[in-house]
Amino acid sequence: MGGSIKHTTLNEGRMLEIIRNPRPTEPLRAAIFDFDGTLSLIREGWQQIMIPYFNEVLSASPGHESSDEIAHCVREFVDLLTGKQTIYQCIRLAEEVSQRGGTPLEPGAYKAEYHRRLNERIAGRIAELKAGGDPEKHTVPGSYKVLEILRNHGLRLYLASGTDEVFVREEAELLQMTQYFDGGIYGAQDDYKTFSKAMVIARIIDEHKLNGPELVGFGDGYVEIENISKINGFAVGVASNESERCGIDEWKRKRLINAGADWIIPDFSGCCTNAAGATLRGIETPELEAGLF
Repeated sequence: MGGSIKHTTLNEGRMLEIIRNPRPTEPLRAAIFDFDGTLSLIREGWQQIMIPYFNEVLSASPGHESSDEIAHCVREFVDLLTGKQTIYQCIRLAEEVSQRGGTPLEPGAYKAEYHRRLNERIAGRIAELKAGGDPEKHTVPGSYKVLEILRNHGLRLYLASGTDEVFVREEAELLQMTQYFDGGIYGAQDDYKTFSKAMVIARIIDEHKLNGPELVGFGDGYVEIENISKINGFAVGVASNESERCGIDEWKRKRLINAGADWIIPDFSGCCTNAAGATLRGIETPELEAGLF
């Protein structure tokens, strides 16, 4: 997907890039958010669990290639499927094992082992939050502020994640975000064919008689940005640097642009939140009049 890129550095580490549409073409009525990496950092580092594990599995296949080639293959399909339910990455892993002459496990078995390893990484974060720790340190900067802006402007908010719904609901509650999502919280189901972000988007449009451009979507994964772009919604790619909580993740940025993002932001903090909030609401501000965008 093409599109000229116009970017403005708002302050150090804070950049808003306008890739396609500078603002929504119709007044917004609803917003849909991805969770992990877009709002929540509880699962920060999940790629460092999934990718080495999948490399390990493929390296044990009879017809495996070099470690560098395996690593490239795994990174490509894990990233491409980010935003879909975790089971899809595990289905693809099983397919890759078969292609290399191996006998794969059931995808659910790969998912269970991945979850076991991930839970070891995030157990301390969950325990800290359950003990009353500060939730903000486990969020993408500015998350609460953008949720407040959109809710106060009357948008109905939805949360849709490829993580199992039981975990999404628990973690949203721990981060004190549940209250914002009056439209509902959706996540992966055991019967994976009954849920997708595209299904949630279709339901939102049908139930509220929306036109696609009346919906804004925020996400750090290829899938949700592509889904929003396909229905002509306003797609905001959140290229968050999860480990630093500051700046742009260039890998995410490139993929989000290719997926059809209208904007790329690093997070929701500072000037990005103020200028973006005003633009999303169609309000002309001195910054906008001065040509900030």
